[in-house]
Amino acid sequence: MEILNRIVLKTSLENSRALASAFDSTGQRLEGMKQRLPFLEAAVKHVPRQKCKFVAIREHIDRAIGPASAVLKVYDIIQELQKSLLYHPCSDLSTYLLMVKQLEESLKFLADNCGLAIQWLEAILEFLEDNAVHDDLYILNVNKSLTILQELQATDRQARLGGGILCAAFDKLEIEFKQILVENCVCIVLDSFSSSMRNQASTAPSPLPVAVIQKLQAIVERLDAANRLEKCISTYVEVRCLNTMRSFQALDLDYLNHSFNEFDDVQDVECYVDQWCKHLQLAVKQVFETEYKICSDVFEKNGPEVWMDCFAKIVTQSGILSFLRFGKKITECKNDPVKLMKLLDIFAMLDNLRVDFNRLFGGSACIEIQTMTRDLLKGVVNGACEIFWELPIQVELQRRSSPPLDGSVPRLVSFVTDYCNHLLGDDYRPLLTQILTIQQSWKQEKYQEELVTNQIYCIIKQIGLNLDAWSKAHYDLTLSYLFMMNNHCHFCSLKGTNLGGLMGDSWLKAHEQYRDYYMTLYLRESWGKIFASLSQESRILSSPTRGFEGDLFKKRLKSFNEELDHMYQKQSNWVVPCEDLRLKMCKLVVQAYVPLYRSYLQDHGFQAETDASPSRHVKYTTQGLEAMLSSLFQPKLSKSGSTKHNRLIGKIKDMVTDNFRLALMAV
Repeated sequence: MEILNRIVLKTSLENSRALASAFDSTGQRLEGMKQRLPFLEAAVKHVPRQKCKFVAIREHIDRAIGPASAVLKVYDIIQELQKSLLYHPCSDLSTYLLMVKQLEESLKFLADNCGLAIQWLEAILEFLEDNAVHDDLYILNVNKSLTILQELQATDRQARLGGGILCAAFDKLEIEFKQILVENCVCIVLDSFSSSMRNQASTAPSPLPVAVIQKLQAIVERLDAANRLEKCISTYVEVRCLNTMRSFQALDLDYLNHSFNEFDDVQDVECYVDQWCKHLQLAVKQVFETEYKICSDVFEKNGPEVWMDCFAKIVTQSGILSFLRFGKKITECKNDPVKLMKLLDIFAMLDNLRVDFNRLFGGSACIEIQTMTRDLLKGVVNGACEIFWELPIQVELQRRSSPPLDGSVPRLVSFVTDYCNHLLGDDYRPLLTQILTIQQSWKQEKYQEELVTNQIYCIIKQIGLNLDAWSKAHYDLTLSYLFMMNNHCHFCSLKGTNLGGLMGDSWLKAHEQYRDYYMTLYLRESWGKIFASLSQESRILSSPTRGFEGDLFKKRLKSFNEELDHMYQKQSNWVVPCEDLRLKMCKLVVQAYVPLYRSYLQDHGFQAETDASPSRHVKYTTQGLEAMLSSLFQPKLSKSGSTKHNRLIGKIKDMVTDNFRLALMAV
């Protein structure tokens, strides 16, 4: 700012010296004219009274004398004004502007009166020549008078040329205009977007003090009257653009120039999308709103066409088009579910700015901005609808993939149900409905209220068909039962969610029944069969005495231990993500089979709690067996990181979204 002030001051001093030199030169020339004006007046008065032979010429001479006398008087005023304009307008702007106006009026008055006097003197000269008056002295005097008046008449035009009196004064005013702008430029502190800013009134007071606005208006009015408004606007745009760009520096907008194409994933730039939504709102609500207000205030008297054009230049040069181009790039990225959410976020932001855009950029000067905004909105609406309509197809395409080997809920199922929950939430469902309504209106079709719900039904239906196919892909029947139990449990957990509310209580209860059904099948086909052998042996053998070590007992117990170890080893990698269900299953297994095991050992003379020893063929105590069974189905945090899906997207960069990505060309 200090460097800019020094430059402005230096320029002002140089212009003052040039103006002083111009005044000296012009003053000497006009001084010579002034010395000849009395001679002109005397000569004109003398002609009709002494030499004129024709009474008709008297009227012409009398009419010429009046303007000639006025020329002498106004010339004195002009000389005084010249001296007064030697100082810089910053000392007393209002007085300086008044004197510039008076000088303009005086020069115009001088030119007008010179014109009148010239007309009458030319008529006199023509009359003398037509009537063959051969008084050379008189004709010479008239010609000299005409020359003087013509030079004086040109004073107004010369004063407006480079180096002229008025030109130098206007240059000073332009410098003062820029200086005032620079001194009152303050970078806007871009606060985080809040509800208070969202509802900010468009009639907020001007960011510049009233006194400053009045000074700028006065200078603009004077320069506009002198047909120098274009230079004034150019200076204004330059200064305000610099201030706007300095305000934007705090946002770090380098990402706007990030190059990506239709093959790039939105996930790779989604952090930039979130920033972009916030930054565009800050730019419109705070920066461009401020510039709009200042423009309308400073150039108010010049009409809306002028200040709207000025505002359009500022926002264009400040980067509004870069913001819009970035948004358009996002709409052209590869289609996937994450992109749909980002497009809905963009639409929400654009919808929030709709009134502001219409007000700020609704004029003819902002045609390019309007066109790019329409293209962006069209890309957002069509892109979001395209992805939404393809979701069931994309779920179906995953049917050929393999189910998880641990019997857990496939990531696709968790992703899709969470995804649908968010689509049905208060944040996204109204936006999705609005977007679908807009696209239907473009097709001249009426929006059907059940479009969203029907599409969600189709998605969930495809998930159910996928689960049926995946369950059959498990070669181990017990794992298939565990897999179905986990997935039905996952659907049961949707109770109280948006998706659960849409599907209804009967749908949720059906999944509860299926969950319990598959749990029963799993327990019966796995642990039930192992412990059943102990029960069968108890019925065959009579109760022996303590220490009985019969061959059948040893063989049966060895076989039981092997089967138990094998089953445990196999199922130690299986998972039950739902903690409540896991605890319930372990409790059921322990309650059903540990007492049976204890009774079996006691029937054969062993203390079930203490007599575990490989040498005695009893590998597990009842406490050890209970601990082993209770440790089953623990989730492997190292693989999944967490069993809870509290957010929809987070940072999903795994195989789910890779496989679920919408490859529209392959459909």
